Amino acid sequence: MALTPTKRARGSNAKVIGAFETTPGAVPATNGSWFSLPIVSHSLGETRGLIESDLLGQGREMQDPTSDVAVNDGDVVVPVDARNFGRWLKLFFGDPATTGNATDGYQHVFKSGAQALPSMSIEIGAPEIPAYTVNRGARGNQLRIAMSRSGQLNATCSLICIGETDPAATSAGPASPATLDTLRFPQATGYVNKGGQALGSVVGADFTFSNNLEKVETIQADGRIEDSDPGMAQATGSITVRFADLALLAAATSGVPVDLVFGWSLGNGYALIFTVPRVFLPKPKRPITGPNGIQAQFNWQASRGAGGFSVSATLKTDVASY
Repeated sequence: MALTPTKRARGSNAKVIGAFETTPGAVPATNGSWFSLPIVSHSLGETRGLIESDLLGQGREMQDPTSDVAVNDGDVVVPVDARNFGRWLKLFFGDPATTGNATDGYQHVFKSGAQALPSMSIEIGAPEIPAYTVNRGARGNQLRIAMSRSGQLNATCSLICIGETDPAATSAGPASPATLDTLRFPQATGYVNKGGQALGSVVGADFTFSNNLEKVETIQADGRIEDSDPGMAQATGSITVRFADLALLAAATSGVPVDLVFGWSLGNGYALIFTVPRVFLPKPKRPITGPNGIQAQFNWQASRGAGGFSVSATLKTDVASY
């Protein structure tokens, strides 16, 4: 007698698709606007806590709790690649300025400080069950990327969502959503520039951009937020260097801002470049913890530059539009 396989949801088979929303929180119709989203992991999903009963005079046993408000905040860890990552940049920065053509490639420039930001519906599917839920009204709160000498290059996207739909047996998207092949940037091609020149002796760096979203916590019958509004755009990060010269230390001591560029590249013109034109460096310690090399960590903060933005992200790719 043949055994019937047990259906259990597995991460390796998870289906993740997304679509930009016309109305925040309104799941787009099943049409060509949906696209596949390659991910490494996610922690999205609506939670609703319980409030303990405060009744007295009913004896020692607890009474029924009351449902609290719904919360849907979480992280999505995604590969930093030359094609799909443009969708996440759009979520955090808004529409890019695009130049180029199919022959020479396209250049998409995203800039911080947009007054209005898009929202996205993100569906997480477990086809084994089957069960599909849509995290609707997702907005980009914080984008974090860590640089190292080797390993996979991933970005952590912290999102705030309005809510999550109940599990359905079928997907909200089309049977064949738009799919872009994943072309990942390797950590090994990363670089940090200062003043147009490679910054030497960098052993590690990280970059964080935040929209500082503010939840619009209006009183509603469903217990969910109304939306989330962008606050002050903020770019921060750190650079860890071997103590080999006084270049960064002199800049930190003088208080004069510098410009920094964080980038990765591939063959055939693919590249991702974050430009931070006005960076302030604090004076760091240079601790000695043993006989090996001495390192210093600079935890920098950015300010708006002459171009009116604190951060720009340039994606060079073969994708015509986002």
